[in-house]
Order: sequence, then C-alpha cells, then structure tokens
Amino acid sequence: MTACDRCLRRGALLGILGPWIARALGEHRRLPAVLALDDEALVAAVCGRRRGLIDAELAGFDPGEERRRSATAGLATSCPHAESFPPVLRHGPDAVAALWLRGDPAGLAALSREHSVAVVGARRPSAYGLETANALGRELAAAGVPVVSGMALGIDSAAHEGALEAGGFTVAVLAGGADVPYPRSRAGLHRRIAASGLVLSEMPPGARPFRWSFPARNRIMAGLGAMTVVVEGTVNSGSLITAGFAQDLGRDLGAVPGQITSVLAAGPNGLIAEGAQVVRSAADVLDVLYGPGAGPRRDARPPSLDPRLGALLDAIERGAGSPDQLASESFETAEVVAGLTELELLGLVRRDAGGNYLRCP
Repeated sequence: MTACDRCLRRGALLGILGPWIARALGEHRRLPAVLALDDEALVAAVCGRRRGLIDAELAGFDPGEERRRSATAGLATSCPHAESFPPVLRHGPDAVAALWLRGDPAGLAALSREHSVAVVGARRPSAYGLETANALGRELAAAGVPVVSGMALGIDSAAHEGALEAGGFTVAVLAGGADVPYPRSRAGLHRRIAASGLVLSEMPPGARPFRWSFPARNRIMAGLGAMTVVVEGTVNSGSLITAGFAQDLGRDLGAVPGQITSVLAAGPNGLIAEGAQVVRSAADVLDVLYGPGAGPRRDARPPSLDPRLGALLDAIERGAGSPDQLASESFETAEVVAGLTELELLGLVRRDAGGNYLRCP
C-alpha cells in the first residue's frame, strides 16, 4: 500500500507549512476553509511574500525519497486513489490527501467495512468519565466494533485501553506524525495500538503537532466514526469540535449524560439537549448503528451474585454510598465491610476520593 506522488506531495506540504499555518490562523480558528485550498493557494495564503522559501523546498520534493523515509519510520502510506481508503475522507473541500499508517495497513479497509465508533472527551476527566470511556471501548470492541480516538490523556486513552482489554480493534488518530507518540507518556499505549490496531495521521513522519493540527485530526476521527460519542467535556472542549464535524458530515452523534453541576458534563448534556443520542452503555450505541434491540439489555452484575451482595449493591445504586449509610439500612457493620470488599474485587463498585462507594459502569 502506498500513496501516489501527488498526494504524498500534498501531505508533505502540510508538514512543511505546519508553523506557517499556526502563525497565519492563530489558535482558535477551524480549518476546513484553509485545508480546502489547493497547494498553490495554500502556500500563498499562509506564507504571503515569503512563499519563495516554501517553493524552493517543494521544488526538491522527491516522492521516492518520501516513501523511503516513511518505510524507515515504520510507516505505510495511503491516499484517496487506493481502494481501501475510507470513502468519507475522500470527499468534501477539506478531504484528506494522504495518510501515514503504523500497524497493519489492511486495518484501513476494515474501517470502511465496519461501523466504527469515535469515543472522545476531556483530557482531565472525572473517575466516572474514565470508567465510562473504558467500558464503552471494551464493550464496543467485544461486539466487533472498531473504536477510534485520539490517544490523548483522559477519555481517549481510556477508550483505547478498554478496546485493547477486549482484544478488539482500535485506531488512534494523531495530530503529529504517526511514528511519534503524543503525548510522550502514552508511548506504551502507542506501541500496543500499533501491534494490534492502527495508528494514523495525515502529517508526515516526524512531524510535531501544532494547535491547528488537533482540530484537523478531529475531522478525521469524526469521518472514520459512523457515530461519535462524547463522554465528558466542557462547552469549549476539543471533543465538541469533533462532535461538530460529525454533525457536518451527517454522522450519528451520541453523548454520555453527567451531573448538571459538573463543568465536565456541560458539553455532553448540551449535545443531548440539542438532540444527540443519550448513551448509557454500548447497547445504546449498537442500537443506533444496527437498529433497536441490537444492543444487549443486561444487568452488569454476575448472574450468580450472592443475594446479600445483590441487596448491598441495590442500596449503593439508591445512593447509600458510605459504610455508615449502608449499615443504617439494616446491614450489619461486618457484613457491610466484607460485602464492599467483595463487590470491589468483582469490579461492581469503586470508592471515590471521599471514601464513598459508587456503582461502576
């Protein structure tokens, strides 16, 4: 699999123009209009009178050398002229010219065949958000649905981790080169995704991410996902930019509801108020993708759960979160302590920062 000369040149141009685009746009502009420009107009728009510097660099562009450089970095390339290239990324004024891939390139074709889901959200989420994203990634992957995200801290990484735990297929879309883990603290996750899934980017090998390249990669995530699910995020978060791209593309949009007093829930709650699908579990997502009833309706507790543990779990679900509250509901103190330990080991409850017990997703 390899991209054609012309598409490789366009991808290389984005890498060359990275800092120029950042200076020309500032920090808060969205990119469709700029990415829609052809090569000549793009150089003129972001470089102005200093375009001669870029013209000289482009004049020496060698597609063969670019392919060798990509291979050395462990990356394959693809472009809209390849049969396996995702159709939605081929179209529109800001279509993707080239992709660099780490992992099995055949996985790119799977994204076209299957209903993939993009799971996005806050970089500094709550424990609830992390658990929910992990559960969504795990359950969707277990159902055979590819999970797409951006490998960022927080919700993105949790969704990838969940998919990997289930032995499923997950795709990380990066804002810099696909060979450069970002953030660096996720280098291990980057290796694991590449080993069993796919890491991809429209930026060439070694490219560092710029502020503009994050919303640019968000449009790719929204395009790859038949549905985008926002787990947590403020009203100005990047996850809502992804949601906006999904809506522009006519893709399905879902959001996980949160506490109305939480700023992290403001983004998804606002999307729900505007008509986004309420996502309580992977079952809701599967219902949207495959029709009502496609998602399993199940109680997440083991069928053989001891009745006394079930009663304790019911009390926690009703809001009795502290051991004292549980003891006041006709449970013996020793029974509460032993039962909570058992429920924790089963992964059915967790303790929050205040020491109270909460039901896990």
